[in-house]
Amino acid sequence: MLLYRSAVWFAKGLREYTKSGYESASKDFIPDELEVQVPGRTFMVTGGNSGIGKATAFEIAKRGGTVHLVCRDQNRAEGARGEIIRESGNQNIFLHIVDLSDPKTVWKFVENFKQEHTLNVLINNAGCMVNKRELTEDGLEKNFATNTLGVYVLTTALIPVLEKEHDPRVITVSSGGMLVQKLNTDDLQSERTAFDGTMVYAQNKVSEGSFSRQQVVLTERWARAHPAIHFSCMHPGWADTPGVRLSMPGFHARLGARLRSEAQGADTVLWLALAPTAALQPSGSFFQDRKPVPTHLPFARTSSSPAEEEKLIEILEELAQRFK
Repeated sequence: MLLYRSAVWFAKGLREYTKSGYESASKDFIPDELEVQVPGRTFMVTGGNSGIGKATAFEIAKRGGTVHLVCRDQNRAEGARGEIIRESGNQNIFLHIVDLSDPKTVWKFVENFKQEHTLNVLINNAGCMVNKRELTEDGLEKNFATNTLGVYVLTTALIPVLEKEHDPRVITVSSGGMLVQKLNTDDLQSERTAFDGTMVYAQNKVSEGSFSRQQVVLTERWARAHPAIHFSCMHPGWADTPGVRLSMPGFHARLGARLRSEAQGADTVLWLALAPTAALQPSGSFFQDRKPVPTHLPFARTSSSPAEEEKLIEILEELAQRFK
């Protein structure tokens, strides 16, 4: 079944996720939907020092938004911040060094952030793919700690901050790779099965700064629980980013010039974050090229039960409170 799902997903990707797929879909875009200015609105972009995150932060800065970059590597992040300021002319670009794989650090960051700042839009973009099973200092598998638990803690802790503002939004950059994966709450940290970084990536997050099946489920749950905030997931397509080149060199070499540019990958993130029409779409939806799309392949048997989804929430909440 997994081989079937993977074959169907890859064939779909060649049609839709590549540069040609973007060019085809963009013919239906309404051009002026991103012709907006957003001075006075505040955006947080995790993983904003490269790839899709950096492209997103730059475009928001060009439109006058205040941008908070949340990054792990200080040197790279400072370079990206300086470049965004120089090229956009916007001085309101702030940098926060946070390792999302460390939940204690994430909690502390949010506690400090909410004392000094407001927030209108959270863009969950950061993530990693470690191809060998690696534990953090807290004994958490690193992919899970970064891509699922860290995002859960950050988003949950910022919900009260977002709910105070006008037109709050949370966008989670996800991946078509989650289409081949069913939610597996019995082995979230890859303890019981043979570790395969690519399959963990499909379960947790499969493209540079993107999130997984787990994040799709969380987005749907958050949307139901917090109707004042517009939640969404999106798939950027297969983009030529530093993360893809480093973590998936074979995939990168195979697709080469067929991969999307970083700007093309960031387009739907920007649309969801900026366009007034995006907020009219149902909260909790999954988007690709500015349109809501299904989160399951036909006949792929990747749907999860309410009990499985509830178990995911319970596990994440218990872990989150343990490190608070």
